[in-house]
Amino acid sequence: MSAEIPDRDSAVALLESWVENDGLRKHMLAVEASCRHYARIHGEDEDLWGTAGLLHDLDWEKYPDEHPHRGLADLKDLGYPEAILQAIAAHAPERTGVEPDALFDRVLFACDELSGLVYACCLVRPNGIDDLKPKSVTKKLKDKSFAAGVNRDDVARGVEFLGIERSEHIQNVIDGMRNIADVLGVRAVDRP
Repeated sequence: MSAEIPDRDSAVALLESWVENDGLRKHMLAVEASCRHYARIHGEDEDLWGTAGLLHDLDWEKYPDEHPHRGLADLKDLGYPEAILQAIAAHAPERTGVEPDALFDRVLFACDELSGLVYACCLVRPNGIDDLKPKSVTKKLKDKSFAAGVNRDDVARGVEFLGIERSEHIQNVIDGMRNIADVLGVRAVDRP
């Protein structure tokens, strides 16, 4: 019998107990929204995929050298489903040795770095995410000094894992993040 997915409120409370940095919290919410959007596209379980996105960097702030192992151990102890643990392990294959094989794993991997770039693009645009297009994100992707912490190789690898055009993947991440734009503070009306 497989473990049940804890409700979202419990997952958010767990995130808030581990993560204090607002930027990291927003990143995790953006990845959650992107994974949920992909789950809808593929007819998969939005709660399962979204929860993995929400909690994928659970231990990054407190235990960066042990990421994602500390978070995975806690999630396992809390009874999170194996599919979530697998996807989180596979989002950091260089640290865990677990490659993203299942579509679920590949989506989480592909959304992680790209959502950070999309978020950064929103912050420098007068209209935020409201009129953001893949072409604008692609232009910033090529500028290695912009959002320099985003691993461009992982963005490219994620697109390859999904087997779709880069522009389609970018649009999917934008669409997912638009669903929670108010929470992320990336709408034009959220701007000073």
